[in-house]
Amino acid sequence: MKRRLLLWGGLGVAALPVVLGGGWILSLPPAPAADGAAPVAQEETEAALAGLRPPKRQRPLIAILGVNDGTEVTDYLMPYGILRRAGVADVMALGTGPGPVALYPALKVEPQATVAEFDARHPDGADHVIVPAMRRDDDPAVLQWIRSQAAKGAAIIGVCAGAKIVAEAGLLDGKRATTHWYYLKDLRERHPTIRHVADRRLVVDEGIATTTGITASMPMALTLIEAIAGRERAEAVARDLGLAQWDARHDSEAFTFTRPFALTAIGNRLAFWSHEQLGIQLVPGIDEVSLALVADAWSRTYRSRAVTFAGTADALEARNGIRIIPDQVATGWPAERLLPAAGGLQPARALDQALQGIAARYGMCTAEFVAMQLEYPRDTAMMARQ
Repeated sequence: MKRRLLLWGGLGVAALPVVLGGGWILSLPPAPAADGAAPVAQEETEAALAGLRPPKRQRPLIAILGVNDGTEVTDYLMPYGILRRAGVADVMALGTGPGPVALYPALKVEPQATVAEFDARHPDGADHVIVPAMRRDDDPAVLQWIRSQAAKGAAIIGVCAGAKIVAEAGLLDGKRATTHWYYLKDLRERHPTIRHVADRRLVVDEGIATTTGITASMPMALTLIEAIAGRERAEAVARDLGLAQWDARHDSEAFTFTRPFALTAIGNRLAFWSHEQLGIQLVPGIDEVSLALVADAWSRTYRSRAVTFAGTADALEARNGIRIIPDQVATGWPAERLLPAAGGLQPARALDQALQGIAARYGMCTAEFVAMQLEYPRDTAMMARQ
């Protein structure tokens, strides 16, 4: 008997076919051993930085694109928050149309402009366009706008499964690229001229950049900061984020569809009677990067979903100016289902704390399942010892 589970992957809700009681699960590999990632040659790093330098302005204009009916939360908010805190560029969070942008698997925000308003204000286009994962790869408005920005000379950056959207726009043909591990096979089958580059979180080729899974938007944003303002500024922002190392190195073999991954998905999905709705209190000035990482992680367990709450329905302005709309109006939340405030933690620490909390609440297998979805390159076994 076949069952279809929902996988909140880099692109959105993808169908995960599972054969219950059959040999399909046993045919999957066990969890891979992480051998570590080899350092990236300085020559390669310098070439990537050159490919990301602002093509038009000394102080670049960066547009982060979101489709209103479904954009991946961390892909959208993490580049926005990191680039805004760096203070080296003008950064705008866009929606394809008027109204809020619904992020998945959690949160809802007010974009700062529509793509039409952006075009009216900046007819010469952006310097960089960041394309997150979205529910659809083929949204006509998204593809048309990306092509138009590329034609105006913007560098296009596909984050996570956003690479699939950039490919659908025809901008990755014949180029080196990468994407979230779960979607790599599909990307290569649909676009056979793409040359996949393994063991890299960020790949830059002729004005088009792509990244691996969701958490890769952090080193991508830091690399972009270095390309704009130099190594010293990027290192300062990395320290502020709590990140010690952030180059393009990656161990691709550590991320694959494994037997533990599939079994955790099945078990957690079928335990529907114990699914929880966990609350995150929205407060003015909350760090949108930490918030995105925490809400994303807790909403990928197949056991819980993170929702935001505040005393009013009004949108609250986060640390770097974007306005977040609460999911629920409430003055409090049951203590046993209230997530710790993430606003006071550095983003990298906030994610580690979330994974530790998931391990404590649902077990290490679920924490590793979430880290695999986020394509987070760390020894998740450390979580049990911290």
